[in-house]
Amino acid sequence: MKRTLAGLCLWLAAATGVAAQTAPAAPPAFSPATHEASFKDFRFRSGESLPSLRIRYETLGAPHRNARGEIDNAVLLLHGTGGDGLSFMRPRFANGMFGPGQPLDIAKFYIVMIDSIGHGGSSKPSDGLRAHFPHYDYGDMVEAEHRVTSEVLGIKRLRLLFGTSMGCMHAFLWAETWPDAASAIMPMACLPVEIAGRNRIWRKMSIEAIKRDPDYKNGDYDHPPLAGLRTAADINFIAGSAPHQDQKSWPTRDAADAFVEAREKALANGPDANDEIYFLDASRTYNPEPDLAKITAPVLWINSDDDFINPPELGIAERLAPKIRNGRFVRLPISPKTRGHGTHSVAEAWSDLMADFLKATAP
Repeated sequence: MKRTLAGLCLWLAAATGVAAQTAPAAPPAFSPATHEASFKDFRFRSGESLPSLRIRYETLGAPHRNARGEIDNAVLLLHGTGGDGLSFMRPRFANGMFGPGQPLDIAKFYIVMIDSIGHGGSSKPSDGLRAHFPHYDYGDMVEAEHRVTSEVLGIKRLRLLFGTSMGCMHAFLWAETWPDAASAIMPMACLPVEIAGRNRIWRKMSIEAIKRDPDYKNGDYDHPPLAGLRTAADINFIAGSAPHQDQKSWPTRDAADAFVEAREKALANGPDANDEIYFLDASRTYNPEPDLAKITAPVLWINSDDDFINPPELGIAERLAPKIRNGRFVRLPISPKTRGHGTHSVAEAWSDLMADFLKATAP
């Protein structure tokens, strides 16, 4: 199954505030294999259900089995809100991760990249049910991810569970729900607390902007509610922005204005309105804070100082990190390598920390 990423990459750069590069990076030298799993009569925590839930996932490398016949080299990568498994194939991540001698060298590791519920090629509102699609939350998404790895792929224990943004939050839920499911956990760019304050406000503003667009029609629109989607995209951009990098990328008024105009043209390649409402609201029940002490696997948790969504001045990470018995929290200072919230996908900003972590948790 082939996907065109050019338009989507421009949309995501606008939504997450990742600065445009002056010259395009070389594409990765390897391509993942695409797979699909389905689960009959999948019941959601809301009480709703689907006769068949489809989950698409990609893989790189090959599974290795130990003397007991168990897969011992599987790495699960969990993407952020609005992304999909192929998000990890963008050059800024893949070119520093999967090659020979790199932290997740595919000659050594079996990489699994899942499209979470509501995202990518997995079941989502835009498949046809629109606003009548089950109102999934992070608990449902994590349950489906776990079933893919444990039931479909037969992985009893992941070598590493790595998640960015929404995937970071999923990683905390995984670590609490299945303490023995991974030998190491690496959450990137999130906080293990209820989504509240500014983090909930920008999400709610984006949702309401779409719903209040007259063209939305309670989710049964004939054409995209572009006014609402445009406002949501603007809010999402600010939430993911990196002021230092933005100033470098668009140092004049004309440059900044030209970028905004280019973003407007990318709306047609953005997410479906119902899909966006659903994936922004899926975090509504998230709150791993009470059960952090249940986490037993080693954890390397990384945020950055220029993350608007997870602002360091709140001091939440420093307060909660001691509750994770085998955890280490690292806050990256602002540097030429950081990209605000999007630092989670800039491998060169933290790949050395990952390499050391993998060595320290090797069996």
